[in-house]
Amino acid sequence: MAGKFVCLADFENFARESLDTNASNYYNSGANNEQTLRDNVDAFRSYRLRPRFLRDVSRRDTTTTVLGELLDFPVALAPTAMQRMAHPDGEVASAKAAASMNTGMILSSWATSTIEEVAEAAPRGLRWFQLYVYKDRQVTRNLVERAEKAGYKAIFLTIDTPILGKRLEDTRNKFKLPAHLRLANFSEGDVRSSRVQSDSDSGLAAYVASLIDPSLSWEHVDWLRSVTKLPIILKGVLTAEVAREAVEHGVDGILVSNHGARQLDGVPATIDALREVASAVNGQVEVYLDGGVRTGTDVLKALALGARCVFVGRPVLWGLAYKGQEGVQEMLQMLKEEFSLSMALSGCSRVSAITPALVVHESYYQSSLGHASTKQQSKL
Repeated sequence: MAGKFVCLADFENFARESLDTNASNYYNSGANNEQTLRDNVDAFRSYRLRPRFLRDVSRRDTTTTVLGELLDFPVALAPTAMQRMAHPDGEVASAKAAASMNTGMILSSWATSTIEEVAEAAPRGLRWFQLYVYKDRQVTRNLVERAEKAGYKAIFLTIDTPILGKRLEDTRNKFKLPAHLRLANFSEGDVRSSRVQSDSDSGLAAYVASLIDPSLSWEHVDWLRSVTKLPIILKGVLTAEVAREAVEHGVDGILVSNHGARQLDGVPATIDALREVASAVNGQVEVYLDGGVRTGTDVLKALALGARCVFVGRPVLWGLAYKGQEGVQEMLQMLKEEFSLSMALSGCSRVSAITPALVVHESYYQSSLGHASTKQQSKL
């Protein structure tokens, strides 16, 4: 693709054209008929901005904090697995890019770089660790202890994957991790723990079925709290009921997520679930969002609806496929500039000025129009 990239879709198009089928379909596909995959992006378009003009926006402060850690802007890197399929440097490049942009990165348990390699690559970078609960509780505990020792600042516990969702493309392609790669955070001697391959189905589906604990419950959340002093964020919350229960169990944050639409097809887009979750916790813990963020105005809308920060996943992989660390930096810089522009055009000079009054659902105008029409007809 020639010419300068001007939007995230340009990164996506490049990645789709350059990655092999095994990697491209794994990264970009969703569960079943991919209804939620489409909804994650499309739902942002259903929200309308109500800007406030005649405010001084000559200078904008895009900074925010996550769990007390300062970010230059409220966009960070979501956990995406097996990044070395997109670029030889994989997660190491992503960590360097995040650090260079003064934002954070969640490292996936299923990374193709180790916890320690990522920490060493960006020693001053802000890092969090994403965790699955394994049937072997000691495996889970070891991952947490390694993350603590390597300076990671929080554990993001994924709660929506007791078993793996049905991903049709992975099944068709019999997805497997290329032979030269492995899940680096597991023992090389334990083939079941480090390799993702299958002769008859998706290699990842077989891996999850053999190792991930399907009995995942609130007891596991309490157990995790007993073995770490790090903040615990639940990743995968979509309803007020689960959000309130999470607060009762003492979690430190909630990530509104549907796993990139890769688990249960037909669940709501994350931006549609965000207001419900944020309202339910009522400021008791921080709330974040991932899924479908593609523009600076998407970031603005998510913050107005209750998110403190958003996380991007697939765009990181597209950036890696384009230019490795430099590609991820360019992608993040684009989002930062778009976000700053959207703040200016909405009358917000700082992140704290982004309030719920800034955004309404498109139905607001439809209902207002219908109400006005009814009143007019009653006068006739």
